[in-house]
Amino acid sequence: MKRLLPLLMPVGLLLVLSGCLEEKTTIETPTEEGRSHPTSLSFSDQEMDVLRQSLDISQHINLPVTQVPSHIGRFAGVSDVRTTGSDARKALLGRVLFYDTQLSATGETSCATCHKQEIAFSDDLAFSKGINGAVTKRNSIALGSVPTFAPAVSGYGSTGDEESRAVQGRVKFFWDERAGTVSEQSTATIQDEIEMGRDLVELSQDLRRQELYKILSFKAFGTEELTPERITLALEKFTSSITSMNTRFDDLANREFFESREQLEQRFTASELRGRELFNQNCASCHGANLAEPTVNVANNGLEMSYTDKGLGDLSGNEFEAGVFKVPFLRNVALTGPYMHDGRFATLREVIDHYSENIVEHPNLHHNLRNAFGNVRRLNLSEQDKQALIDFLEMATDETLATNESVSDPFRR
Repeated sequence: MKRLLPLLMPVGLLLVLSGCLEEKTTIETPTEEGRSHPTSLSFSDQEMDVLRQSLDISQHINLPVTQVPSHIGRFAGVSDVRTTGSDARKALLGRVLFYDTQLSATGETSCATCHKQEIAFSDDLAFSKGINGAVTKRNSIALGSVPTFAPAVSGYGSTGDEESRAVQGRVKFFWDERAGTVSEQSTATIQDEIEMGRDLVELSQDLRRQELYKILSFKAFGTEELTPERITLALEKFTSSITSMNTRFDDLANREFFESREQLEQRFTASELRGRELFNQNCASCHGANLAEPTVNVANNGLEMSYTDKGLGDLSGNEFEAGVFKVPFLRNVALTGPYMHDGRFATLREVIDHYSENIVEHPNLHHNLRNAFGNVRRLNLSEQDKQALIDFLEMATDETLATNESVSDPFRR
């Protein structure tokens, strides 16, 4: 699933992080006056009596502060990402919604059915389970594979109680990028007849009658009227709170600007460092050297000559887009198999074998996978170099995401 190079990454990353300013999180930078923020989110005793019937959450919730790796932060001018009280209340509502099977028509599935926390909010099935015995048409993309899961551009609502809403930006969603925001993605997923099959209007009517959601909605929006738009905004706030910045890759990227090769060899294996070189030479031109944002949005990567699922080509009807799919983020990639839009590769080794020997010369093959003469550029890696790439990619695993309580299942099961 679940390539230009370092010099261009600061620009793209700055767009991603700046997109968080209004819609996702508050990016803290020093000011002369300084800023004060609430440090916790609290519920009354009466509210907790209701919430504890279904949820296992604390009465006082500390707001998270995510340290931004210095190799990212120095370009964006930030050192940490702080969640505001308003965002935290919406994210908590979104967290509950994310794990609630009421979002499906049959009560079989929740968002978490296809996006499991322990594997970076991906699915370990090639095609996920939907409702009524159906399965999805494509592999589920990991939600925990990005530094911040946010569109790159923010806009503002027009009415008093509307919050700033994300508009279509550089980072888009689904394998064919048909959704410009997380809200659009959530709407399509909830109402998809295979995945959840739930009408959003009916869902909002059902949820607003429940005491649990009355409390969470009022806490998040100042009203018990949990509309479809507020449901998807809350889900957007929750998914935006899923971050993957605590990786050994980030430690390496922080150090390689200032430390010598000899110093790096004291902390990282020769194979990991070789894998970093190979990645920069062969993969970063599409996926991004900092693993912060792909530098190519969509591409045909030569999986086969005739695609049953044509990706963007199915949407546009354009043969030049046949077999073109979203270029995925690679953080936590070691956890998120099977890989590609159809889950055809079970392991990272199979993925690397594809790029090493098996790229098909499709007419729409991305130019980064061709040489200067226009021929297919297969990597032809040695066994040692294949293992080095795997060792490097395993460094991109966030060691805390799988057990992060703030994004875990809040329900008493």
